[in-house]
Amino acid sequence: MQYQGVLTKMQTELQNPVQYYLVFEDDFIHVNQLLDKEIRIEFLKYQCLACGLNKKIYRQGYCYEDFYKVPQAADWIMKPELSKAHLDQEDRDLEYEKKVQLQPHIVYLANSSNVKVGVTRKTQVPTRWIDQGAHEAIEIVEVPNRYLAGITEVALKEHIADKTNWRKMLKNEIEDENLVEQRDALKQYIPEEALEYYIASNQETNIEFPVLQYPKKLKSLNLEKTPEYQGVLKGIKGQYLIFEDGTVFNVRNWEGYVVSIGVSA
Repeated sequence: MQYQGVLTKMQTELQNPVQYYLVFEDDFIHVNQLLDKEIRIEFLKYQCLACGLNKKIYRQGYCYEDFYKVPQAADWIMKPELSKAHLDQEDRDLEYEKKVQLQPHIVYLANSSNVKVGVTRKTQVPTRWIDQGAHEAIEIVEVPNRYLAGITEVALKEHIADKTNWRKMLKNEIEDENLVEQRDALKQYIPEEALEYYIASNQETNIEFPVLQYPKKLKSLNLEKTPEYQGVLKGIKGQYLIFEDGTVFNVRNWEGYVVSIGVSA
């Protein structure tokens, strides 16, 4: 079977295990059904997620010009504490910024390779945890806007990590942690403005990923350097495809790249 389309991050459903889908303009792939099959990936061209043109992708699926123009790539995306819509101040597009920033946000703990703190919109729970390859996660606070979530994350980062070791995550070098205890221990560091939104009643969410075989050594597939690759799919975790030879492909890193995907019968 042959598929073709522009890559965007895989869509997911929280089941046991997680179900993954690659969605193209005219088709989609239920990626779980490709496990143990030989897959061929070929890079064909670029397609900027904003302008749609065949222009070299700079970051996050956008060409250089659009990356510095579209609100979806503004600094407050990666640094929620820079959000200003609650002050009625525009960054790039106030209407978009109000739509995204002025809605409930969650500050959470997730354990992918180690326990880390993070921020996501409430509507993105548990999608955000799945995308990070977290096998367990728990909410800390639910605040009414992105700014409050951002300053809470900044405060908690002084006491707990905010990054995932993707290599350990993909090798499944993980330990189960008591996230309830860690959440409660962090309560004292929550900023006063956000403390009333502390959640003390929830439990961990546990996530199982569809992986048949974890790699011992990793090598990342770079479509710029290796525009054609073929291998047997052995697992899906986070936004990564894991192949039998230890090659891993981070789908999200290659958003905006048009590919052909062939599946051997």
